[in-house]
Amino acid sequence: MTAYALAHLFPEPPLHDDVFVYMERIQETMDPFGGRFIVHAAHTEVIEGPFEGGYVIIEFPDMDEARAWYTSDAYQAILAMRTDNIPGTTVLLQGTPPNYDAAATGRALRAAQAG
Repeated sequence: MTAYALAHLFPEPPLHDDVFVYMERIQETMDPFGGRFIVHAAHTEVIEGPFEGGYVIIEFPDMDEARAWYTSDAYQAILAMRTDNIPGTTVLLQGTPPNYDAAATGRALRAAQAG
């Protein structure tokens, strides 16, 4: 099942040169794990609530590939170029199956909460 790496980042101009090197090298770290950018440096249109920063979303074939990419020697070798220069939070998220039913999930959560 598809998985995602989601980063909520807060870049402050001017960007350090290390950030550009990181951007130039990240794709080669993702390729062996089937990673591809879904969102990267896109314009954000805020339609509800407060918002700061920007998002990066990378898709992987599954959670194992996402974890393997993040912990890979190749990615770890460039990671500090971003984290030392752009604050933010990064998480790995499991995608939903093709036939996901939000209503069924809502009913199950309601039943569990009712105890």
